[in-house]
Amino acid sequence: MGVEITVDGLTKSFGKQLIWADVSLTVPAGEICVMLGPSGTGKSVFLKALIGLLKPDSGSIIIEGTDIASCSEKDLYEIRKLFGVLFQDGAMFGSMNLYDNVAFPLREHTKKSESEIRDIVMEKMDLVGLLGAEDKLPGEISGGMRKRAGLARALVLDPEIVLFDEPDSGLDPVRTAFLNQLIVDLNAQIDATFLIVTHDINTARTVPDNIGLLYHKHLAMFGPREMLLSSEEPVVRQFLNAQRVGPIGMSEEKDADELLAEKDMDLPPLPPIALQLEPSNGIPRRSQRPPGEWCRENGITPPPGSFTSDAALA
Repeated sequence: MGVEITVDGLTKSFGKQLIWADVSLTVPAGEICVMLGPSGTGKSVFLKALIGLLKPDSGSIIIEGTDIASCSEKDLYEIRKLFGVLFQDGAMFGSMNLYDNVAFPLREHTKKSESEIRDIVMEKMDLVGLLGAEDKLPGEISGGMRKRAGLARALVLDPEIVLFDEPDSGLDPVRTAFLNQLIVDLNAQIDATFLIVTHDINTARTVPDNIGLLYHKHLAMFGPREMLLSSEEPVVRQFLNAQRVGPIGMSEEKDADELLAEKDMDLPPLPPIALQLEPSNGIPRRSQRPPGEWCRENGITPPPGSFTSDAALA
């Protein structure tokens, strides 16, 4: 069922520039989480800290009992074997065909025979819908196909944690929708925890089990999807509903007068909570959380029409 990630008191600066401070959250094993935030709030920095590419100034990141923020290089190397990463641009080697790109981690990090490698590569390419495209070069295919090839490569070592760094960047809405469905389907099929950094609001509203929002150098909120989509917290409400009115402005910080003027302003009504994407292959989602369960448990009435029937909240 994947691996849990426990982050406690994480702080990161570059010189005198604070990126974020005292970030604490738990990414549940086997579930899909999305991390949101305005541009420049350090979402990609957060991913790099999780995989040990950047050391935080303070705090801990516990994965299977190891604090990767302070462990030895040897222990970090072992923990990294749990990860698969889909980078923004797919990070394909331009001179290699898709087959060799996907096979690369197996050839570098295992002693498997070419016959074993071929079986694994073809299995992963089938998972992402790329069978028949093995001989194509990255420059010969669309951005969406490059993303899927990058995802196949991220999966070849059977990771227990998969990180997605803005998987929808550069994709049109239709291909983003296909990729979102693929992510949900994969999460239902493999034993892995998924964490997605994205700006795409539709992805955030329909794909994850849990949502986090980085804003103004801190974690504004993290929790079940329903909690954030029904939140009255101004920054959360503004961002998840793509509204102009609220504390987020064109610059990272609005001036004090503007914030004060908006403090008592009526915000637009919350839209209904979007239906969560279900796996297309009939396999239940890992979280197994029925629609509206979190709202019911916490005594929150969601916006009208949020779920398919009142029975979901009964």
